[in-house]
Amino acid sequence: MNIAFVGVGRMGANMARRLQERGFHLTAVYDAQRSAATSLAQELGSFASQSLGEVIAAAEVIITVVSDDAAMRQIFSAPNDNLLSHASGKLFINCATVAPEVHVEIEQLAQKAGAQTLEACMASSITQAREGSLYLMCGGDQSAFDRAEPILRALASTIRYIGRAGEAAKVKALVNMVMNINTAGLAEGIGLGDALGLDLTMLREVFGETGAASRVLQTDGEDMQRRDHACFFSAAHAAKDSGIALALAEKAGLDLPLARATKEQYERLISTGLGEMDKSGIAELTFKNRRA
Repeated sequence: MNIAFVGVGRMGANMARRLQERGFHLTAVYDAQRSAATSLAQELGSFASQSLGEVIAAAEVIITVVSDDAAMRQIFSAPNDNLLSHASGKLFINCATVAPEVHVEIEQLAQKAGAQTLEACMASSITQAREGSLYLMCGGDQSAFDRAEPILRALASTIRYIGRAGEAAKVKALVNMVMNINTAGLAEGIGLGDALGLDLTMLREVFGETGAASRVLQTDGEDMQRRDHACFFSAAHAAKDSGIALALAEKAGLDLPLARATKEQYERLISTGLGEMDKSGIAELTFKNRRA
């Protein structure tokens, strides 16, 4: 089975490395940043495709890990070079966090071209991509899921088949919305603790032993305290994903004030030029002596 990657940033590149280690045949990589594709292709002994048409010619399964709705639509429907030209029989595994309706739209376009798509939304980060311990939420036709499953097993420790196209993306949007709210709340708690002169290491330990415990406390608490915001999941992505959830809420007729306030906090961080900082960087807005 020949596999290609479109989008080899931090997540895509590490997923590609993982698959190669597990014995899969990676024939091509492509990225809008040509240098990223060239570097990874040299490392893996693969081919750095110069066009999406070359990607299609080189592989039966194409894994896409792109940034947003616009990038997703671009790779599948750009007029001069896209993934659906001569795509009959191909399988696309789409891992980006995009709006649910975009996954539905891409599935419909792929079906017209005689191809299959599967959304494989990731609730994990760079370390898990490299280790093959991703948490994947999948949506699409059952036959596409069955076809993709051997590849997914090499990438993930947990795989959940959610249902038809768009459903996994809804779940992923809610996961990230709640995660972002938790991150913002933790930043306020630790920031207030600092302003009150409390020992923050002690405070984090107490949080972890009480109702303030959370997964975010484990992943981001120490980083907030030490101002170590090396990027695993950027503030820009946090704002984007909270925006997807808020759009779903609007369609459902719900007002989500916590999600809205959290998105506004991340947008403040972006406005200061810190959008590529890790989501833990939201603490720079809540510590009294920082004030990004």
